[in-house]
Amino acid sequence: MLATSPAIDWLQDPVASARLALACLDLTSLNDTDTEADIARLCERAQSRFGPAAAVCVWPRLAAFARRQLPAHLAVAAVANFPDGSTDVQRAMRDTGTIVDSGAQEVDVVLPYAALRQGDVASVSALLDAVRRACPALRLKVILETGELQDERLILQACRLALDAGADFLKTSTGKTPVSATPQAAHLLLDAIRSDSHAADRVGFKPSGGIRTVADAASYMALCEEFLGTASLTPARFRIGASSILSDIEAILGGTAPLVAAPAGTY
Repeated sequence: MLATSPAIDWLQDPVASARLALACLDLTSLNDTDTEADIARLCERAQSRFGPAAAVCVWPRLAAFARRQLPAHLAVAAVANFPDGSTDVQRAMRDTGTIVDSGAQEVDVVLPYAALRQGDVASVSALLDAVRRACPALRLKVILETGELQDERLILQACRLALDAGADFLKTSTGKTPVSATPQAAHLLLDAIRSDSHAADRVGFKPSGGIRTVADAASYMALCEEFLGTASLTPARFRIGASSILSDIEAILGGTAPLVAAPAGTY
């Protein structure tokens, strides 16, 4: 297990932040044109010479292939109801069934955020409940698409619906919309987890989209530690959804990048 220390200042220690970012990374490829060859390269990259990522995240149709490429300790996550977050329960169930049958360990499902904006809470709950029932043994990350919800009240309502449905993680974004993870959204999700007595010691947080450097990731590490405590900074409670960040991680740990700390006031 990755050891963390309350003495570490994630914003000022790029090497420690890079190690944690790698251990908690969901290395992601969700391009429409992804092939088995693309995912084979992704799985190879996830097994870095500096250590493994936490998981790879792929389309359901490629989850079984990814599972065959990786050792058992490196998880496979796949997306459901992605990226649009429709209210089509049958579609979400087909995605989830494919993921379960693939041998993957994690489902990242998009909450129907457009329906929530329209006040259709029943459809949101129905879809999330159905997906949770369909993958009881898998880790369920619920993508809230906070950049599209925007309104604090709606984001908090989305948090509540996800937690009530049995989410294991609250995730900010798909990475497919103009606004992805932000510190403001992170505050709301983390506070929702901390404020729920059933979630505070169990549910994790995943910022996703727009995180390209270790310095970007460090601000979310600091926030997660602030809200949920140092013990939350493990792959069981903290993930980073990204693809391009791995190059910066490897440059820092390999000693080929300048060790630039995150600027003061990042979060």
